[in-house]
Amino acid sequence: MPTPPRTSLDAIVTAGRAILETHGLAGLTMQATARAVGVKAPSLYKHVADRDALVGLIADAAALDLAERLAAQDGLAGLARELRAWARAHQEAYRLAFSGRGSEQALATAAAPVLATTRALVGEESALDAARLVTAWATGFLSMELAGAFRLGGSVDDAFEYGLDRLTAALSR
Repeated sequence: MPTPPRTSLDAIVTAGRAILETHGLAGLTMQATARAVGVKAPSLYKHVADRDALVGLIADAAALDLAERLAAQDGLAGLARELRAWARAHQEAYRLAFSGRGSEQALATAAAPVLATTRALVGEESALDAARLVTAWATGFLSMELAGAFRLGGSVDDAFEYGLDRLTAALSR
């Protein structure tokens, strides 16, 4: 009779996300993940094909976590502020979620609240273009903020709100 599994895919993904946040993508190894869930590395392969598959599963989990948080927000300002708060709290997961390493299904789920909001602002015909504009602005701003690239003085919080106000006004015309 085979022995029961000592871990689960959910436990592996959860452990992988924790490793990602503390050690970055380079520190996310099969060995480190196995240690975190209390098994030997070969046991992980019963659940995950390889490291690339693990990274994809973690990217999906991050995107779905973000999607859940975004779905609870109202309006463009709520979405943008929640994205910023989530990115600051989960910097490595944020980078991974927007790296293109996750599934199209998880990406579509994460995009749904943004598309619904832009659809309400600009209509069905331009909703996707507007969602891409919002996402590009927000991810560009956040990537620079997280990298410490805003060094010319002034308030980064004020700059974020300024950009958000201008973007909202432009899309609301």
